Amino acid sequence: MQYTLFGAIDIGSSEMELKIFELSRGKGMREIDCIRNRLELGKDTYATGKISTEKLEELCLVLNDFISIMKSYKVEAYRAYTTSAIREAKNRVILLDYLEKKTGLKIEVLDNAEQRFLDYKSIAAQANEFNRIIEKGTAILDVGGGSVQVSLFDKDSLVSTQNIRIGNLRIRERVAAMEHMYGHFEELVQELTRSELQNFKKMYVKDREVSNVILVGDYLGGLSKKQSVSLEEFQTIYDGVVHVEPSVAAERFELPEESISLIVPTLIICSEFISAMGAESIWMPGLNLNDGNAYDYAQRKRIIRAGHNFDEDILASARNIAKRYQCSKSHIRIMENLGLQIFDRMKKIHGLGSRERLLLQIAVILHGCGKYISLSDPADCSYQIIMATEIIGLSRKEREIIAYIVKFNTTEFPYYEELSRETDLDRSEYLTVAKLAAILRVANACDRSHKQKFENVKVSLKDKELIIQVDTPEDITLERGLFTEKAAFFEEVFSIRTSIHQKKHI
Repeated sequence: MQYTLFGAIDIGSSEMELKIFELSRGKGMREIDCIRNRLELGKDTYATGKISTEKLEELCLVLNDFISIMKSYKVEAYRAYTTSAIREAKNRVILLDYLEKKTGLKIEVLDNAEQRFLDYKSIAAQANEFNRIIEKGTAILDVGGGSVQVSLFDKDSLVSTQNIRIGNLRIRERVAAMEHMYGHFEELVQELTRSELQNFKKMYVKDREVSNVILVGDYLGGLSKKQSVSLEEFQTIYDGVVHVEPSVAAERFELPEESISLIVPTLIICSEFISAMGAESIWMPGLNLNDGNAYDYAQRKRIIRAGHNFDEDILASARNIAKRYQCSKSHIRIMENLGLQIFDRMKKIHGLGSRERLLLQIAVILHGCGKYISLSDPADCSYQIIMATEIIGLSRKEREIIAYIVKFNTTEFPYYEELSRETDLDRSEYLTVAKLAAILRVANACDRSHKQKFENVKVSLKDKELIIQVDTPEDITLERGLFTEKAAFFEEVFSIRTSIHQKKHI
């Protein structure tokens, strides 16, 4: 049986980790080795905003050791990711350049939304169990060094995901000085996290029933031999770590003693979250970013077939943002149908792929969100909302592309030299914005009245003309009148004319 050896590297806030996986179509994903090295990069970043030279040199040594291990396994492919410790460092550009020159590794800095999506993918990799759990109301708590991500599922659908800056390392550093003066570490962490979690519950959970909680975080899997634990079993674990000396907890759970200082705040955060949600059952799958990294690679390379539709989760997250800003569902539905038809008919012309199709769909869903803030300047307000709102599974760059598509739906489209003064989008990304904005403009013009006159529509491409055939007895004078301006930009971008043909009704 053919298989691929893959190396997953996570440069985290408190430790470095290398996992070696065997990936195959027949057996799926199998972890064959895991090497960890403790290095608290986040301690520097969260305290001073920069990573020290000493830590950087130590990081290089660890990464070169990882490279040697991957060579010994004859690893065929790898991906190295880093998260908030380097992402939030003021000197990150210098750091990454130095690391690449000293190690040869290409290291990708994950946005929070990308990082949490990979964590989420690691859970969903256990498709049967995951799909069974989310049949009931479920919340995922993903505890990192710098923050926690809370994702809420209702009836199999992702309805909300929010980031809260109460990660275990960040909290430990904030509370350390107070603990030295006043003691009561547990109570201080509880007080610090409780209000944040209660705010999340009030704003996003509301009257939803959360039956299950899934806990994700480093070392959590090592605290229990079972993935599914009862409330009583979780409390036993909690007491066995939080209420004893670190050396006792380390021996009891066979963990490095130095890791206990981070496991304690992790468990306190988890306990507060479980209490706030009123959950009945707890799942601790023992997975982390590297598991998601390997699963994502295997899925993209078509080694493993996904048992869960992740694009639908991204779309569900976008729809809930649209709902929050009271966007018109019926208008969005018409525009989605028309916009995606145009995209699909124009494939050979625009040369874009499935990812760009997803970005267009999200732009359609969110194109009216700015009206919630201002009816006189909805374009800029929409841009600001999208840039300020994380959408799980999308990078910041993808979110920026969507924000510009929406902004230029109704405002004058700038040429590259002008736009490059305010953004670092490259030429390829600029062209993606132009092409998708042109499609969005045409789709929006066809329902300018918001009366859904284009309910029955068919799009076809003949020679150098895109024909929008609409079957409606209604008067579409407004749509025809406003269409000319939008069609002009479409023709400029694609060199394709576009027109509306109305089926005659007797």
